[in-house]
Amino acid sequence: MVHPTAIVDPAAELAAGVEIGPYAIIGSGVVIGEGTVIQSHAVLQGAVRLGRNNLVGHGSIIGGLPQDLAFRPETLSGVEIGDRNVIREHCTVHRGSAEESSTRIGNGNFLMAGVHVGHNCRIGDSVIIANNCLLGGYVRIDDTAFIGGGAVFHQFTHVGRLVMAQGSSGFSKDIPPFLLAAKRNVVFGVNVLGMRRAGFAAVERDEIRRAFKLLYRSRMNRKQALEEAGTREFGPIGREFFSFVANARKRGIVSYGRARAGEE
Repeated sequence: MVHPTAIVDPAAELAAGVEIGPYAIIGSGVVIGEGTVIQSHAVLQGAVRLGRNNLVGHGSIIGGLPQDLAFRPETLSGVEIGDRNVIREHCTVHRGSAEESSTRIGNGNFLMAGVHVGHNCRIGDSVIIANNCLLGGYVRIDDTAFIGGGAVFHQFTHVGRLVMAQGSSGFSKDIPPFLLAAKRNVVFGVNVLGMRRAGFAAVERDEIRRAFKLLYRSRMNRKQALEEAGTREFGPIGREFFSFVANARKRGIVSYGRARAGEE
């Protein structure tokens, strides 16, 4: 089901049930899985692979050249996208900047209008990224995170599982899993509501509260908190939290800040 105004390279691979809208452009290295819909004026170029039942919105560009001054156009790199993703209008997903590297988006994600995913990013499963968010190169966002509209992330930033990041915020440090983050590299507490909706038991939510208190409110530095955590009995969810903290990049993790009266 290819609109007559669309341009589809004969070398592109389209599975059964693929729909290509008006004036869309599909390049030679593109592979599109069954049931995927490419809406009007979208451009897919380079080594782009999409799984099944995805939606690519009007005017989106998937596989564009990375915004990296050291990038060489002849570099063989690509974009890999899983199944059941919704990528709304005017999103940009750039391909990898290094030879044989890729930008990867998992399954069941929702990228709202105007989202930019820079080269070599990693987005897990069931992530929601609201309108006009900007992800620099090599940003990683783990499963079920929610990113509010207009938030920006410095290159190499890592966002943990089930993080909720407030809109119009900016981050250049890693955000440990299960936390509420906002403003400029600040966390305010645990994403209790998100954990409850995701099916975490009360004992697991309490464990993350204890882990948060040890890391951020014990007046210990990160090294001391990690050493103390090793002496306490934490289950899998607590160990996941502290493993993330221990493996944070050189830029470190976000700091703790109290919400002012009237703020959520």
